[in-house]
Amino acid sequence: MVKLRLARFGAKKRPFYRIIAADIRNKRDGQYIELLGTYNPLTEPPEVKLSAERIRYWMSVGAKPSDRVKVLLDNNLDKAAS
Repeated sequence: MVKLRLARFGAKKRPFYRIIAADIRNKRDGQYIELLGTYNPLTEPPEVKLSAERIRYWMSVGAKPSDRVKVLLDNNLDKAAS
């Protein structure tokens, strides 16, 4: 099963996340299928960049977003499409 989730990058105490499509059996920061966007919580306001078309594709074929990714998508997917 494919899940849309966050993979953590960045230095200690300086998180930066990639929004990815990955098999649920892979590690959090391990191998992923496709990079779908980024999330930087340190900027004010937090910066979210999404590939709306690819996210909609993955959700149409059955990928489930994690709880945090679902919140990010609800708040930003409409903005990414325009």
